[in-house]
Amino acid sequence: MPEPIHYQLLLVGGGTSTLILAHHLLDLARESGLPLSIALIEKSPQFGGHIVSGAITHPRVIAKVFPDFESNGFPLEGKVRENYLSVLGSQGKWDLPAAIIPDGFKKDGYLILSLSHVVRWLAERLVEKAKGIPNVILDVFPGFAAHEILYNEQDQVIGVKVADSGEITEDSLYADYTCFGDKGFISKDLIAKFHLRPNPQLWSVGVKELWQVPQDHQGQVWHTLGYPVLDGSFSGGFVYGLSQNRLAVGLIIGLDSENPGLNPQERLQEFKSHPWIQSLLAGGSLLKYGAAVIPEGGYYSLPSRFNVPGALLLGDALGVLDVGSLSGVDRAMETGYIAAELLHEAFLSQDFQGMERYQSRVMESFVGQSLFTSRYFRQAFLENEQLLSRYLPQVCESVDQGHPWLGSLKVGLQNPLKRSQETWRALSLITGRTQARDPVAYVPCHERIQPDFSPPYALSNGHSLRGSSTYFSRPDAVFFASPRYSEHPQHIIEWSADTCRQCIATYERLHRPTPCVADCTAEVHQIQVRDGSKIHSMALENCIQCRTCEIVCPHLNLRVNPSYEGSGPDFYGL
Repeated sequence: MPEPIHYQLLLVGGGTSTLILAHHLLDLARESGLPLSIALIEKSPQFGGHIVSGAITHPRVIAKVFPDFESNGFPLEGKVRENYLSVLGSQGKWDLPAAIIPDGFKKDGYLILSLSHVVRWLAERLVEKAKGIPNVILDVFPGFAAHEILYNEQDQVIGVKVADSGEITEDSLYADYTCFGDKGFISKDLIAKFHLRPNPQLWSVGVKELWQVPQDHQGQVWHTLGYPVLDGSFSGGFVYGLSQNRLAVGLIIGLDSENPGLNPQERLQEFKSHPWIQSLLAGGSLLKYGAAVIPEGGYYSLPSRFNVPGALLLGDALGVLDVGSLSGVDRAMETGYIAAELLHEAFLSQDFQGMERYQSRVMESFVGQSLFTSRYFRQAFLENEQLLSRYLPQVCESVDQGHPWLGSLKVGLQNPLKRSQETWRALSLITGRTQARDPVAYVPCHERIQPDFSPPYALSNGHSLRGSSTYFSRPDAVFFASPRYSEHPQHIIEWSADTCRQCIATYERLHRPTPCVADCTAEVHQIQVRDGSKIHSMALENCIQCRTCEIVCPHLNLRVNPSYEGSGPDFYGL
C-alpha cells in the first residue's frame, strides 16, 4: 500500500475565500520562515471554470493582499460610474432617485469583476508566489473534487477522499487542518454531522448570460425589481457593463418561493424581453450562460460554530453573503484573510486551540457587523408577503402607466393605517433599525413550495422572444454552458425511485411538472413513461451543477455531488 499523501493544510474548493487565505498565509510564512505544506483542490479542470458570479465588490480585502492591484494585472472589468436601482414594469422602467436608494445598493466606485477571471488570476499568482518561498510547498490539484470527509476515531477531520472509488488509499488527501470553501457540495456533510446549522439556509438561484454588444456600457450597473417575477417570489435582476463591450445580464430568484414552477432560465428570457433590455442587447450575440445557487439566509442561517476539530468553514460554506447589500465576494475573502492569520499562529505553535477565535474574529469584522445589521432583511419579505405579491406588482403597473410616484402613493392610500403599520414594520426590518429581539426561524426552501400554487398577479408585456435572435431555450442554454462529461455521468443521486413516482403523481393531478423538472436551469430532469408508469429520469450530460434540484426537491430525494475527473460546465469568462 502506498504511503498516504499528507499536508499540513488542505483547502477544499478553488474560490475567493480559499485563494485569499492561501495568499495571505504564504505572505505570513515568508516573513516568519514557517515551514508549510499546502494542497488546494478544485473540482473544475481549470481554476475559474465553475465560477458563475459577475460581481460588484468593495476593494477592501483585495487591497490588503494586493496593494498594487490596479497596476499589477489584476483582472478588473472597470469601476462603477453609474449606479441604478430600477423598478421594471412590463414595458417601462423607473430609476429610483438616488436619495431613496438604500445604502446597500449604492455601489459607486466599487470594482466590477468577472469572478472566474479573478479566481484564475489568484491561482496563477499563488503558484508563482510559492516558487519564491523556499519554506513553503504548494500543490494545486484542478480537476479533483472532494467526495467524502475523513475523520479519525475522535471525529476530528483528517482529510478528504478525492475519488469515489473503493478504500481510502491513494485517492485520499490527509491534512493536519482542512478548510472548506465550497458552496455546499461537501461542506453540507460537515454541517450535518456536527449539527452546525440549527436554522436552515435560504437559497436563491442565479441565472446569467454574457453578451457581446455594439455599445460600450462599461461602468454602468443596474439592479432591478419587478418584472418578470411578480408572483411573490424574492427576486431581482441585474445588468453589469463590462469591458470590451460586454454585458452581464442575470436574474436571481429565491428558492424559498411557494411557486413550484419558477423555471429560472425561462424567466431570464422574459427579463430580456423587456424593451429596455432589448435596446441594450440589440445587435449583440450571446457568449456564455450559467447558473449557481446563492446562500442568502444571512445572520440567522450562520452555523452555530464556524469550526470543528481539524476543520473550519469559509465563504459560501459559511454563508456570509449579505443580501441586504448584495455583497458576498469581499465577505468571503475576509473570512479567508482572518483564517490565514489564525492558521499561521496555530502552525507556528503547533496548537490549534486558538482556531476557536475564528468565529469571534469573523463576527467582529465588517462581515459579522453587516450581517447583524441586515439580519431581518429576508424575514421582512417573508413576514410581509404582500410586499412582493401585491404592492410591488401594483407599483410596476403604475410604471407602465407612466406615473410611478402616483402609483406608489395610491398603494399607500389603500387601507392607510394598516398599510403604514406594515410598511413601517417592513422598513425597520429591512434597514436593521427594528427593536425586535426574537430570533428568526426559517422554513427550509422545499417546505415552502405549494403544489397547487396560483400566481396572485400576472403582468405580461405581450412580447415573445421565441424565434428572435435574443431568445434561447433551455437546450440552447446547455450549449452555451458547455458541459463536458465522461461517459455515463453519475453525479446526481436519486435515493428512492418510488418517492419520485409519488411526487410525479402529486403534480400530475395538478397538470404540472415536478419542481426538479420545472426549476432545472439546464435540461436535466425529465418525466418519462416506462411500462405504463411515469418515472423520473435524468440527462446528466446536460447538468451544469447548480444544485437547484437538490434544494427544491419536495422530499429531499436528490443529492448533487461534484462531478468526477474535472467534468461539468465551463463558466470561465462568465
